Amino acid sequence: MIAGAAIQFVMSALMLQSFGFYAAALVKEFGWSRGTVGAAFSFARVEGPLGPPQGWMVSHFGARLVLQIGVVILAGGFFLFAVIDSLWQFFVFYIVMSVGATLGGFPTITIATVSWFDRFRSTALGVSAVGFALGGITASSAVAYAIVEFGWRETSMVSGVLTLVLGLPLTFLFHNRPEDIGQHVDGISPEEREAYRAAQPARAFSTDVDYTLGEAMRTRAFWTISLGHASALLVVTAVQVHLVLHLTNSLGYSDGAARWILTSMIAMQAVGQVAGGMLGDWVSKRLIVIACMGMHAVGLLLIAWAGGNLLAVVGFSVLHGIAWGTRGPMMQAIRADYFGRTHFGAISGWSTAITTIGPLLGPIIAGVLYDWTDSYRLGFTVVALMAAAGSIFFVLSTRPAPPQRAAAETAVTSAAGA
Repeated sequence: MIAGAAIQFVMSALMLQSFGFYAAALVKEFGWSRGTVGAAFSFARVEGPLGPPQGWMVSHFGARLVLQIGVVILAGGFFLFAVIDSLWQFFVFYIVMSVGATLGGFPTITIATVSWFDRFRSTALGVSAVGFALGGITASSAVAYAIVEFGWRETSMVSGVLTLVLGLPLTFLFHNRPEDIGQHVDGISPEEREAYRAAQPARAFSTDVDYTLGEAMRTRAFWTISLGHASALLVVTAVQVHLVLHLTNSLGYSDGAARWILTSMIAMQAVGQVAGGMLGDWVSKRLIVIACMGMHAVGLLLIAWAGGNLLAVVGFSVLHGIAWGTRGPMMQAIRADYFGRTHFGAISGWSTAITTIGPLLGPIIAGVLYDWTDSYRLGFTVVALMAAAGSIFFVLSTRPAPPQRAAAETAVTSAAGA
């Protein structure tokens, strides 16, 4: 859990939450449009096509090896990114970086974390994801400062070195499943866990039946959770790419002020990850996520119509940050609760192939509508309304009935007992 947070810190600080600052520097140097920069971010969303094979790789070769491959690829991508001088290089090298960050980051860490926790799974995923938020705070201060003071090329080159030096040692702390090293899920024996579940009947634990990929895909919940997740990522990725540009160019904030606003938003994200993760172990995760979708939408509407009003900008930072931090870990926790951990890698991987719709569309919608209207107001409003509509998917994401296989097995067992 702590190792996962540390690796996500590295990935987030050096790349995932630094893109907005790189984007501003590239727009200034090369004169590329917002739509073009947003398209590069969208086309580099490799989580979709990479999701199914990544889940298979983690299941068959272990999280450690997949993380190591990702770290090396990301470092190489940074070195290539530092020497780009054309648009096609920007697209290609950023895709290379995205492949590395995906293999060496959140998806792989999540699969490993789910295998280790049940009753406090939401908390574990939240704590693990805190590294992503803390990395964002570093990105909005140290990395942003480095880009402004020393140049984006130099910052990219140093980031490649830091990825190897910091990331590779952390991968050796990972073990795929507790059973592999003689331990148990949650650190307690199966008998102790059953006693705990009996004493806490109101708590929502994982299903007693681990779904196969095919069984999960035949449920409504698999598709509604994935589509709802995609709706949320419309907002997240649009903000990641365009927020700094909106604050500095549209609303007139200085680079320093933009960094502070971004830092406050990410601080709220960290609060949401820890507090929301703990809450999710006791309260319906689905209801929490529905509330978060509303906060995403309201927050983005505030920043779209802020007109430089500081209170509206602060309101956006609080609402979007807490919603982002709380909702993120919930997505994976709900999947694991509904479908179990045995085939979670495959189920999560194929879910990612659907959720990538959001990261593909969000930055492009915001960027293209900016280029058309010379304002982010319409683009951010459209994305916010799409996210609000996406909350309906979570309303429909109720826990599925056990698969027919499990029902048949239960009937056979009951008949034998009689």
